[in-house]
Amino acid sequence: MTKAPDTSRDHLSEDELLALLDPELLPRHIAIIMDGNGRWAELRRLPRIAGHAEGIKSVREIITLCRDLDIGALTIYAFSQENWKRPANEINALMLLLENYLQTEMNELTRKGARFRAIGRVDTLPSGALSWVRRVERETAHLDKLMLNVALSYGGRSEIVDAVRRLAEDVQAGRVQSESIDEAFLEGYLSTHGLPDPDLLIRTSGETRISNFLLWQLAYTEMFFTPTLWPDFRRREALLALLDYQKRERRFGQVPDAASQGGR
Repeated sequence: MTKAPDTSRDHLSEDELLALLDPELLPRHIAIIMDGNGRWAELRRLPRIAGHAEGIKSVREIITLCRDLDIGALTIYAFSQENWKRPANEINALMLLLENYLQTEMNELTRKGARFRAIGRVDTLPSGALSWVRRVERETAHLDKLMLNVALSYGGRSEIVDAVRRLAEDVQAGRVQSESIDEAFLEGYLSTHGLPDPDLLIRTSGETRISNFLLWQLAYTEMFFTPTLWPDFRRREALLALLDYQKRERRFGQVPDAASQGGR
């Protein structure tokens, strides 16, 4: 059952919400399922792509907030493998929107010190979008203030399959001994290797499922579901999600006293 939203802070300003945050209890890695772009547009009798275009403004605000708060990693679900089943005209519009975003935002990402990395079966993207994805990855590869993972043609199950396949190839080639394989070792073959697992998952638009996103990495992630549609999810809504996260007791399967000694 989804709990009722906390409305006790609805009257507070953004600055007041920010002042309530404990900088010692911020997540190191946030993952977001950006849902509700199409519904946002339909409610306004606009084409669906208008919702996706408006959603880019939310992406900008969340990236800026992560930098302001020194949150080290942000992973956003931009295009799933299942999204290829959408009408061709919508897919084409989304790919053009992706190209435009990368062209216009590359300098801003650099200014913010954000390293862009695409995760998923990215090679299945159209050549124009893929070319810009690889270019922005190269141009930002040296940056380290924020790791921005953008999931494109991504599926959590296929990520695990691809990781196991690469691991099996290394075992067969003699580069890896099977007895050395454990969870930490397999994690090194995932697309998010080198990063902490997400501490917080946010999903917008009222849906309460993870939709094949980061299945391995979300094992102990705190989840925040909000009815707010993604184009309306801006800095204020993100601050409310962070404050909700800071109320959680993260035990990781331990008893409370032991968990508290381990920190967040």
